[in-house]
Amino acid sequence: MDVTATEARAGQADQTVSLPTLTAMVVGSMIGSGVFLLPRRFGTETGVVGAVIAWTIAGAGMLMLAFVFQRLAIRKPDLNAGIFTYARAGFGDYVGFNSAIGYWASVCAGNVSYWVLITATLGAIFPAFGDGDTGAAVAASVVGAWLFAFLVMRGVKDAAVINYIVTIAKVVPILVFILIAIIAFQADVFTDNLWGGGGYSFAAVWDQATGTMLITVFVFLGIEGAAVYSRMARRREDVGRATVMGFLGVLGVFALVTLVSYGAMPQDELAGVSQPSMAAVLESIVGPWGSIFIKVGVIISVLGAYLAWTLMAAEVLFIPAKSEDMPRFLARTNRHDAPVVALVMAACLTSLLLVALLFAANALDFMLDLTAALSLIPYLLAAAYALKLTVTRETYDDRRSLRADMVIAGVATAYTVFLVFAAGLDKLLLSCLLYAPAAALYVKARRERGLRVFRPAEAALFGAVVLGAVAAVVSLLTGSIQI
Repeated sequence: MDVTATEARAGQADQTVSLPTLTAMVVGSMIGSGVFLLPRRFGTETGVVGAVIAWTIAGAGMLMLAFVFQRLAIRKPDLNAGIFTYARAGFGDYVGFNSAIGYWASVCAGNVSYWVLITATLGAIFPAFGDGDTGAAVAASVVGAWLFAFLVMRGVKDAAVINYIVTIAKVVPILVFILIAIIAFQADVFTDNLWGGGGYSFAAVWDQATGTMLITVFVFLGIEGAAVYSRMARRREDVGRATVMGFLGVLGVFALVTLVSYGAMPQDELAGVSQPSMAAVLESIVGPWGSIFIKVGVIISVLGAYLAWTLMAAEVLFIPAKSEDMPRFLARTNRHDAPVVALVMAACLTSLLLVALLFAANALDFMLDLTAALSLIPYLLAAAYALKLTVTRETYDDRRSLRADMVIAGVATAYTVFLVFAAGLDKLLLSCLLYAPAAALYVKARRERGLRVFRPAEAALFGAVVLGAVAAVVSLLTGSIQI
């Protein structure tokens, strides 16, 4: 039976998304293509010790972010759109707008990486797809992107239910992989992979660990999923619970997939296998059927995650348009109450990025890193807003909870600042290529409301964004930045 988004928004009493479904949304948003790529990405960068350090940092930092979203969901229940509303409430309209645009672009770039992996996986059957970046692969991916957009146009709630079912189905291959790899674990191979060939010094291992930072961000994208979907929740407190429960389960899966792979193959072999590398690891243990089994799981997992992220991309444009922080045309819905214009815009950007893959040297890795980098500013702004609340003591009467939340928000903010630097200046400049022209939407929205476009500080920020975009163009033309 169809349940439309109108019914979901009718009121708390009529909302029908329970805690298990909301948790499944969070898990489904995070477990996508990234988990199947971990063995090779970690094998390329580091050994066991570096991997443990990387997951410790990522786990602690992302757990703090999970707690940030939990606290914000409870203390600011009126901010239902998550990323965008937190940034706007804390730092003004233009900053909030850029947070929404950055998050939206991150989702679209992530969707491109999904299509690359799907077509690369199907390359064994259709050689014309190659590594997912050929003309045939791009054409098939563009068609697929629009087919999914039309599916979601049938109704937001329908897509959520489908994602819940797919989430259950896609977890099975991952758990089977972990179980088989543990049974076949080779202690001598694991020991040989301890240090990653970079020496025994802390500096060497640290450099290895930091080389994995963007992939750890990529695999955790979606941690804010419950906050984005919070308006569908049956009970408000379920938002925070779903975020934390989903995170802890997914962290354990990611760490296990990485570590058991070091007990199956030497690091240099891990670094040389094709993606999805989990398939190659299982094939080395049980034979060809293992590769087929994982690749089927990849297709199911990625398609399910793509559905969830398509829904997220539409929501992040639709909600600001409803509050007139983006142009009103983005708030248009169809007879299923689906945000049709926002869905079309997401499909358009995804298609443009897919075409850009024809000019990229390493399409999959580039899109993975770009996706992670684009998400960092929205995450940083949300963490900084939580920190600001503790400093101003807004919503806080209990000194004990204030101190605890200040530590959580402070660590989350420091972690995201560290990630911005770890991502590199090139990713920051490339993001300006999106933020600068996107300001036209902001200008249109402000004029529709008869408001002043930029305050002095916002005008200065816009100027810096434009300068960053110019620097990015010059760097691309001179070869300083390569895609």
